[in-house]
Amino acid sequence: MPSVETPTASSPAALAGLKVIEMGQLIAGPFAAKTLADFGADVIKIESPDGGDPLRKWRLLKDGTSVWWQIQSRNKRSIALDLRTPEGQDIVRRLAHEADVLIENFRPGALESWGLDPAVLLEHNPRLIVLRVSGYGQTGPYRNRPGFGVVAEAMGGLRHLTGEPDRTPVRVGVSMGDTLAALHGVIGILLALQHRHRSGQGQVIDVALYEAVFNCMESLLPEYSAFGAVRAPAGSALPGIAPTNAYRCQDGAYALVAGNGDSIFKRLMTLIGRDDLAKDPSLADNTGRVARVEELDAAIGAWTAQRSVDEVLTLLDGASVPAGRIYTVADIAADPHYQARGMLHTIAMDDGSSLAIPGIVPKLSATPGQHRRNAPTLGQDTDNVLQDMGLSPAQIAELKRQGIVH
Repeated sequence: MPSVETPTASSPAALAGLKVIEMGQLIAGPFAAKTLADFGADVIKIESPDGGDPLRKWRLLKDGTSVWWQIQSRNKRSIALDLRTPEGQDIVRRLAHEADVLIENFRPGALESWGLDPAVLLEHNPRLIVLRVSGYGQTGPYRNRPGFGVVAEAMGGLRHLTGEPDRTPVRVGVSMGDTLAALHGVIGILLALQHRHRSGQGQVIDVALYEAVFNCMESLLPEYSAFGAVRAPAGSALPGIAPTNAYRCQDGAYALVAGNGDSIFKRLMTLIGRDDLAKDPSLADNTGRVARVEELDAAIGAWTAQRSVDEVLTLLDGASVPAGRIYTVADIAADPHYQARGMLHTIAMDDGSSLAIPGIVPKLSATPGQHRRNAPTLGQDTDNVLQDMGLSPAQIAELKRQGIVH
């Protein structure tokens, strides 16, 4: 693993000076805010004093806190605030009056119930940009339904395509729906900032989890519209594109081979000793190859079955055929390319131990993102944030006494 990372304060930050209020929890909203924080935004995360963001306790815990937390909340400040109280709501209003962006991923209507209607916030701060992430969006007949990422993946069309034919559809092993929605939210914020740069006006961004998934479904809808085709799950293959699949090797491992480019296909067939297929005019383009995909998969599979995955990948690389192995996290942690690209960061924890976390994406040449501080403990920055707002120590102490802040 690489050495412990030391933040480089001299590096420029693309979003330095951008003030973001994060009111979300778990995945979609906080992932969007994390992305902004990685590039220099000052993200103030508002959490409930009663345990904070549930993600703090999700999956594997180290000293009582999820190690996932160290990714999702790096570079953020935490204020523990009871949003059920008028005083807590007033603090949010005051923060929003000075903020550039507010991010929330509660059910539609939650902000309004707390007296924090985005329309009203925009009246007091016309430059404010509000990102609202929800399962089904702020409008439409499903707006009030509870929506999680896994449900969005199903409604967006992704879940139907995963797995083997005639088997129970399987879910992707990570929160793909939430993550796609978060990234669409970040795109929306950056677009809104560009608009604000020209007009001086903020706006509301409405991101629905299912729509973020659906936006990545490629030709699914036009194929249905034009041909009545309902794409079905196809295991490790990609229907309509050939050959591309996972092929079992002699040692039991699988090689992913993408030989679907016209010239790539000829190189692949030549490599595996099938000049007859390489020179067959009916296989010169994708349409012809799709018609004979089972024959092509059998030929490639027969070749890989006689070789180890390492030998297969070495030969394919030498022939300039795109291919790769299926990585576990252990493979990722040991991979020199991940390390060379700065994707394996090791941070120093408060107890002196170290923890590996993913690096920052995307990579900007002039204003790179950086790990400036570890994820905060619950309410770690409450005093500093309230002092920045102009509250006196006596006022902060009274808010704590009443249980409004922590």
